[in-house]
Amino acid sequence: MSSQTPAQVPAAQQLRFSPIGRTRVEVSFDEPELSSDGGALLLREAARINGIIPAMAAAIGDERRASHVGHPTEELLIQRVVQICHGYEDANDCDRLRNDAAIKAAAEHGPGSPALASQPTMSRFENRIGRRDLIGLFYVFVDTFLDSYTQAPECILIDLDPTPNRVYGDQQLALFNAHYDEYCLMPFHVYEGITGRLIATVLRPGKTPTKGEIIALLKRIVRRIRRRFPHTTVILRADSHHTKPDVLDWLEGQGVHYALGLATNAVLRREVEPMLERAARFQREEWAPQRRFHSFAYGAETWGHPRRVVARLEATAMGTDARFVVTDLEGVGAKVLYETLYCDRGNAELMIKEHKVFLKSSRMSCSTAEANQFRLFMHSAAYVIMHGLRETVLRGTALATATFDTIRLRLLKVAARVQVGKTLVRFHLPASSPAAELFARTAALAAGVRVT
Repeated sequence: MSSQTPAQVPAAQQLRFSPIGRTRVEVSFDEPELSSDGGALLLREAARINGIIPAMAAAIGDERRASHVGHPTEELLIQRVVQICHGYEDANDCDRLRNDAAIKAAAEHGPGSPALASQPTMSRFENRIGRRDLIGLFYVFVDTFLDSYTQAPECILIDLDPTPNRVYGDQQLALFNAHYDEYCLMPFHVYEGITGRLIATVLRPGKTPTKGEIIALLKRIVRRIRRRFPHTTVILRADSHHTKPDVLDWLEGQGVHYALGLATNAVLRREVEPMLERAARFQREEWAPQRRFHSFAYGAETWGHPRRVVARLEATAMGTDARFVVTDLEGVGAKVLYETLYCDRGNAELMIKEHKVFLKSSRMSCSTAEANQFRLFMHSAAYVIMHGLRETVLRGTALATATFDTIRLRLLKVAARVQVGKTLVRFHLPASSPAAELFARTAALAAGVRVT
């Protein structure tokens, strides 16, 4: 019996599988338009609502001869970003998805339209982006974040954190990081801590950020915020890597409040030692963990003046522990400032997880820093669209707090039969689909109907 590869199976041939009792089980490859990504229509509407794709396209220069352009910049962006949202993070996936009916519809390709971009076209696109384009794209993300507010917010809480992207090739800016024991890049991720919206992502070398890098990034973001919302309170929240004397001086000079981690040293430890010993004594007597909070003025030798430091002191069966936060906020109690304000920055780790793990933004496969920064921006656009979908269509539903991975599995990876006519593209989904209500909500939003 001769063997056949799947590519050699005739479309009309029926393949038989193990029967279910006396019932035959057969497979036939005869459907002209099927897609496992029917939820691409939802992403198309979410992208239309926040306008991130047209804004990105406008910021990218295109020197190609117009008569020879088969795939406009906006089409390339939406194709790549929608594929990322659906779990196809590599440009290689373009070859097998360029004729997918759902992806084509999301990219505004109607009936009878040609295929979307191939992998070589997408790779050339990624590698032709220059520094001027990247600067424009950075401000697109900051402005899109500011546009998400219908009115000036009382407070914008900036969560800033670098995160390692491991690399396995000859990428520019890659350095060996002893802490992670790997060669990596460490891009800045900047989110708004109250809403979870992305502000910006910036590629940088695989090492601890310098004061110049931190100030340069914050300067551009804060300037944009002040121009749009001059009376909004701005607070920076970050770990001890960002607590540098020049950074603190710059924040105070700009009127930006802060709650930053402070590395432990002998002077700080001496200040809280009596309270730690008392907490340890209570722990031994009551055999229960003890937690205390303390606030005091502290002036490091490199600081121009003393600043307020909040200490969290803990005694358990494992021993004692002290953590410190430096802040310029005076009207907030030590416990509230540490547990409610500072510790809440742990949510930024969840946002980074969505960006890196679920949207695969850690895939830095290009060799040049410019190309990898552009890839990071495209994954960031996917984050903006997915987060916008969760804030609008999914608000008030069971998926309102779901991770991007759960949203993808339950809402985006939906089987659809696509009917293509001269004047319509109709998606046929299962009658029992649990996504039916959410598709209806999206259609209502697209029609301008307010959804509660």
